[in-house]
Amino acid sequence: IGIIDTDGRNNKLVHFQPLRCGDGEFPERLKVIFTEITDLIHQFRPDEVSVETVFMAKNAASALKLGQARGAAICAAVAMDLPVYEYAPKAVKQSVVGKGAAAKSQIQYMVSLLLNIKKEIQEDAADALAVAICHANSRWTLGAINQISSNYRKN
Repeated sequence: IGIIDTDGRNNKLVHFQPLRCGDGEFPERLKVIFTEITDLIHQFRPDEVSVETVFMAKNAASALKLGQARGAAICAAVAMDLPVYEYAPKAVKQSVVGKGAAAKSQIQYMVSLLLNIKKEIQEDAADALAVAICHANSRWTLGAINQISSNYRKN
């Protein structure tokens, strides 16, 4: 889980944490995801939620479970009336590192640098924060394009 605050140009770390689901049955772990996301939404009151799309893993069962976990997280956000934005892994890497084939270590480094995080962060937390940064960058770019288009139409 990664939460940032942004004004469109500057991103500030708000919170990050690993999401631990325990060793229970899979439906119970999905419930933990839904509940944890709901609790964090209540606590931090985000305006929007961003998630990474599922990549095709070599193991179909793992990809299916990952998709179900994403579904639980997305349902938690939608149940709280929050818009959800999805980004492909390559788009996230491109936005944060500058190349779509970036290594996990490069993502960790850039996330730490961009958010001024002094301590080492886990890969999962870096990935979550990278998705948040990608979303902030995308929203800022879209806003700038809309402003330029609006000004162009007026002239």
